[in-house]
Amino acid sequence: MEFIDYYKILGLDKTASDEDIKKAYRKLARKHHPDLNPKDKEANKKFQQVNEANEVLSDPEKRKKYDRYGKDWQHAGQFQQARQQQQQQYPSDGGQRYSEGFEGDNFSDFFSSLFGGGGGKTKSTGGFKGQDYNAEIRLSLQEAAVTHKQLLTVNGKSIRITIPAGVQNEQKIKLKGHGAPGEHGGPPGDLYLTFIVAEDPKLKRQGNDLYSVEEIDLYTAVLGGEATIDTLSGKVKLKVPPETQNGTKVRLKGKGFPVYKKEGETGDLYVTYNVILPTNLSEKEKELFKQLSHLKKTSA
Repeated sequence: MEFIDYYKILGLDKTASDEDIKKAYRKLARKHHPDLNPKDKEANKKFQQVNEANEVLSDPEKRKKYDRYGKDWQHAGQFQQARQQQQQQYPSDGGQRYSEGFEGDNFSDFFSSLFGGGGGKTKSTGGFKGQDYNAEIRLSLQEAAVTHKQLLTVNGKSIRITIPAGVQNEQKIKLKGHGAPGEHGGPPGDLYLTFIVAEDPKLKRQGNDLYSVEEIDLYTAVLGGEATIDTLSGKVKLKVPPETQNGTKVRLKGKGFPVYKKEGETGDLYVTYNVILPTNLSEKEKELFKQLSHLKKTSA
């Protein structure tokens, strides 16, 4: 198994912080994403390497093992177990029979012989699970609100998945067996997908409810009328009662966001009216407001 320097792949060194790793991954994943480079095999290869590097370095426990054991980090537990068994078998030498000569790069030779990858004595372990992959799927709010199919390219293979309506921002799902191939006959790894749902300029999502602000003019607020409201299913017209106050909130039942994996259930849409005062009034308009003000005072 060829050694892969995950730090080098992300353009970092071993002193990189968690935030440095996160930023580097997002930048490189976007750059080499198969959707942006559909016919570029080298970009696809780099995309898989970037995902693999992030999978290891973004996990504190995995990163610790990688920093110590290099390419054999996934088998660190087996090495430690074998070492403990030797210590129990040969207590007089404190386990030095195994601990000596297995530091740094020599770990690879030890694992190769222990798990059947090279010459000398071998030990059957049933194989090791392959590396898990991580990927992001970016959706608009409207896309996340409907069940639909989407085609992904992972490790050179196309995978068609069904995305259920109602997925949350940063929600993760696992696709079993779509990671890297296993070692020594072991099962393949898994693919973990993270959904990134973009914010909508008009509809704000909180759980399964949606919120929007609708501007209405002073005359509609005072005299009543109609307002055209944006919803996920299109525009709808609402009746605005006379004397509607600024900040009035109305609820549109069932016009919110679909509930994840609960067909037929949806949240609500809450609309807040923002009354806009008129500007650039003519002299005649100002005079009419003065008359209205005077009328209001005399009738009080």
